[in-house]
Amino acid sequence: MELVLAIGIGALVGSGVWLLQRPRTFQLIVGLSLIGYGVNLFIFAMGRLRVNAAPVLSDGGPADPSAYADPIPQALVLTAIVIGFATTALFLVVLLAARGLTGSDHVDGREP
Repeated sequence: MELVLAIGIGALVGSGVWLLQRPRTFQLIVGLSLIGYGVNLFIFAMGRLRVNAAPVLSDGGPADPSAYADPIPQALVLTAIVIGFATTALFLVVLLAARGLTGSDHVDGREP
């Protein structure tokens, strides 16, 4: 399972970096989104992959922390998803405004 997760994170970040090097602004936005998704998966994986585990500790005395999932990475990823969505929406509005002003969607504003 860890190998599949590592390959998935590597594929997302690698594809995002490749798209960042493209000359069009829409490809740049998609590349930034893919890198954000890869980072979110990485942060989520740092909270340990546990199936059918309680997310928080109970009040029943001393407990074994290895039997529980860490809630901090889950909260960080949830916050990052919301911020990433808002940032992508802002980038798209700026993209549309820049395309309307320049007539091109190239990063430098000029066709080759």
